[in-house]
Amino acid sequence: MTVQGGRSGELLARASEARRQGRVDEARLLLEAAVAEEPNHAVALNSLGLVALGEGDSGRAIGYLTRAAAADPKAPPVWLNLAEAHRAAGDPREEIASLDRALALDPYLLPALLKKAQALERIGRLPESAGVYRALLAASPSDQGLPEPIRRALAHGRELVAVEDALRANAMEAPLAAVYATYPEADFARARGYAEHSAGRRKVYQQQPTAGHFPYLPAIEFFDRSCFPWFDALEAATGDIRRELLGLWDEGNEGFRPYVAFDPTQPVNQWAELNNSPRWSAWFFWKDGVRQDENCARCPATAKALESVPLLDNPGKAPSVMFSILEPRTRIPPHTGSSNVRTTVHLPLVVPEGCGFRVGAETRQWVEGEAWGFDDTIEHEAWNDSDRPRAILILDVWNPLLTDAERAAVRVIG
Repeated sequence: MTVQGGRSGELLARASEARRQGRVDEARLLLEAAVAEEPNHAVALNSLGLVALGEGDSGRAIGYLTRAAAADPKAPPVWLNLAEAHRAAGDPREEIASLDRALALDPYLLPALLKKAQALERIGRLPESAGVYRALLAASPSDQGLPEPIRRALAHGRELVAVEDALRANAMEAPLAAVYATYPEADFARARGYAEHSAGRRKVYQQQPTAGHFPYLPAIEFFDRSCFPWFDALEAATGDIRRELLGLWDEGNEGFRPYVAFDPTQPVNQWAELNNSPRWSAWFFWKDGVRQDENCARCPATAKALESVPLLDNPGKAPSVMFSILEPRTRIPPHTGSSNVRTTVHLPLVVPEGCGFRVGAETRQWVEGEAWGFDDTIEHEAWNDSDRPRAILILDVWNPLLTDAERAAVRVIG
């Protein structure tokens, strides 16, 4: 709202000082005088409405604030105040209408969103209230720095959204079960993900490669096992591979190196705790596309098993193949990999209780000797909460959805 000058501006300034000092009657008289000077003085009319609200006279407040809104219809604060006056008068329909006018001017106006959600909840329109709370929470992902009353209101909003999500999930359960039964051979993994997202139980993660992003490849967290017909042969070698790993441990071999190793000129960000730390270490068979011949010779059974694996072959970049060791009570923070042309494969070798792995919205437990492949450009993290080391064989293979022609192009592009 624009404050006019002249006589009315002077009266308004005196009224503001009187209100600040608690002389409400004097302030009212000064504001009325300002309106007498300029009947469409939006600031004076708005202030008179607030004075009336403070005195509990919602009818008079609505009158003044309606005039203020007509005088300055593009001022969201006036519509917010008018909504408050309608609430005091017990008129939720007009309260919501005024809030909508404020939101039409600023769709991300937090106080208006919050008041609308509360108004809808008061009159029992809970699904609509939950919808507004969702928009509000999306616009305010963090409570940090917000006043305590707003933080409490947002916490209540989260509770309401959770209740509505549960009701929606329950309502979908039987109809979806009927659909699943009608198509017993169908793969409903994506449909289940859609249902979980619709019910607020699943976040949808996107690919976020730190280097090359091959477009139009779907963001699949864990690939179906059928994409890797060679898994059976690799898993059959688990016993020999594990024995060679344990042999390296028994020898106290110096070949294990910190997997995270930024030089002093690079920002470490979330890797500060693990940078150059033996808590996450690696023994490489291939590193950035170069075969580590000495290490392969030390573990001939593992090297032989790798010969039958269709490793990603991108000269100068890939594959990388390694024993990955995560020490007790160590967590690998959420992160994303370099390129979605790659699929990362894990073959678990030593997995104590208390270890876990998350890719996007799906969390799994490693099972020794059972391989899986995932898109590491989707946010993922790992943890070992046990008191023993966790060991897996990690290898790079092609994204199974790339054609041979596309792979040839990637080798050229790099």
